[in-house]
Amino acid sequence: MSENTRHKWAAGAATGIGSMPGGDAREAAKTVTGSLEDFPHLPELPARGPGADMIGRTLGLLVELYAHVEPSGWRISDRPGRDTRRARSWLGEDLDALEEFTQGYGGPLKVSAVGPWTLAAALELRNGEAALGDPGACRDLTESLAEGLRGHLAEVRRRMPGAEIVLQLDEPSLTAVLQGRVRTASGYRTHRAVDRAVVEGALRDLVGAADGAPVVVHSCAPEVPFALLRRAGATGISFDAALLTEREDEALGEAVEAGTALFAGVVPGVDGRLSDPAGSVMGVRTLWRRLGLAPGLLAESVVVTPSCGLAGASPAYARAALAHCVRAARSLADNPE
Repeated sequence: MSENTRHKWAAGAATGIGSMPGGDAREAAKTVTGSLEDFPHLPELPARGPGADMIGRTLGLLVELYAHVEPSGWRISDRPGRDTRRARSWLGEDLDALEEFTQGYGGPLKVSAVGPWTLAAALELRNGEAALGDPGACRDLTESLAEGLRGHLAEVRRRMPGAEIVLQLDEPSLTAVLQGRVRTASGYRTHRAVDRAVVEGALRDLVGAADGAPVVVHSCAPEVPFALLRRAGATGISFDAALLTEREDEALGEAVEAGTALFAGVVPGVDGRLSDPAGSVMGVRTLWRRLGLAPGLLAESVVVTPSCGLAGASPAYARAALAHCVRAARSLADNPE
């Protein structure tokens, strides 16, 4: 692979999204580091239960804010309890495993956390309503998350001192937040749409909390707000390529020209037949031609990923999907036309 002067990773790079099947941290770390030798990530293993899911893991990172599991989901608590301790313990186990398999590693390494808006849509206040409906709670959540991420990234850097850390913020609910489509606890109403400037400002605060690490914002939902994320300072935007429409063309072109990387999810996240690697990225090449972008920018600007996390896949398929991403990315680098 050629050196990429625009980003921390090589041209023709591939990586995963986050979640993996099963509950064995060592096996997941071994798979990720073995399949994605040039751009591994810290796996999530939600099959272990609440606290190992992306919401629970991120709630365990918060500073002076705590949560516990209710039948309806995660709810704010006065103090850390069993669920918080379990989330922190599993994260420590995952970091131990990744540290074991990245000894001497000196390339990009991606860790992930849920972004402030998906977290606000998922976390219930004491009255059972989402924090999203309370602007003050949203601000507190963003500040706590920023502080927690600073500590988390410092810990990752301490454990893997040679790695170049990349932070992924998972925001699958972001579009629903912007469009006022997040339902209230009753299910009969929706929370009011959050002002785009407020959304952008909170995301910009989280980018700042990364202390210089590149930040990639991931959403596998339709209508990803590319322009907003670019303005918020995202180094990269991760999305399910199958959900793109021509309505996003202008924002995508502007993002690439501004130096934003596209993490294109082109490999299915659940078991199925995999096409040939070049076929998997044919849509990316078609998009590039439609946007009129220089072929030479393609491998530098696009990182190939699964369409979303792989928690719902079989272990064998997850390994095959990650290896397929690597081969597909290599085909982009070898033949950008």
